[in-house]
Amino acid sequence: MGMDAELNSMEMENDFDAEFTLAEVMEMESLYRRKMGGKPLKSEFFQELSDKFNNSVHRCGKPLIEWEQVAYWFQDRGKRDLKAEFLSMHRNVKKSNVPTNMLIDKSATDSALTIREEVKLQFPDAGLDLAIQTYYKPRDVVAAELSGLLYEAKSARDLAWYDVASFLNYRIVHSGELEVRVRFAGFDKDHDEWVNVKRGVRERSIPLEDSECEKVKVGDLVLCYRETEDLAVYRDARVIDIKRKLHDETEGCTCMFGVRFDFDFFEDQVRIKRLCGRPSS
Repeated sequence: MGMDAELNSMEMENDFDAEFTLAEVMEMESLYRRKMGGKPLKSEFFQELSDKFNNSVHRCGKPLIEWEQVAYWFQDRGKRDLKAEFLSMHRNVKKSNVPTNMLIDKSATDSALTIREEVKLQFPDAGLDLAIQTYYKPRDVVAAELSGLLYEAKSARDLAWYDVASFLNYRIVHSGELEVRVRFAGFDKDHDEWVNVKRGVRERSIPLEDSECEKVKVGDLVLCYRETEDLAVYRDARVIDIKRKLHDETEGCTCMFGVRFDFDFFEDQVRIKRLCGRPSS
């Protein structure tokens, strides 16, 4: 590829880069599996789909989606399928001891058994539970379950937790675990990251009010705001000590909470305004 062609390709990717919600990605994935079949789709299909997304309540306050961006997603999805098929064929050739009648027919119906065996074939290592669950459950069901929730994700850059603005895409890695492409709230696409769902994505933590200090117990996992000369981030910490005090009408809760950060075991004394509670705690 020449330099001009490469630059044009990069400009096209930037023009068509879109912040799809997880529900939209799931729906496009479902449509891709049902409709593509090697046949090109017309622009009317992409236009109808972009109109549907733009009229959804889940896109309120978000940029409108152009039909070209939807078309680019399907084009990119097809390229990834071709790459995966090539790699799968390469692995199957190397594994000459696998009988040919045991290979999965890509045109077979997506029955639960077929999908389960396909995942096992592609990901022979341990840790398949999440991958199998993701393949087995219909994409629209997964999207419906997640659409009403707010999430936070851990950045690999500083191991701090940030609110998720949107899920852009997802993939299953060789270990069988699910990863999602995350756009963090308040950051642009240059800060997008692939995050392991099991270890780095969870329901958003809830800021604690003064009146909720009684809920905090020693041993609780909390998300604690930590500020230094170099950074200001939210990181996981454990409550190791609590000094209860009478609430002041002016300052509210004046209790002091001793915390130990999981990141480096640094200990600090903080007020409740710096703590967020975990939904499960």
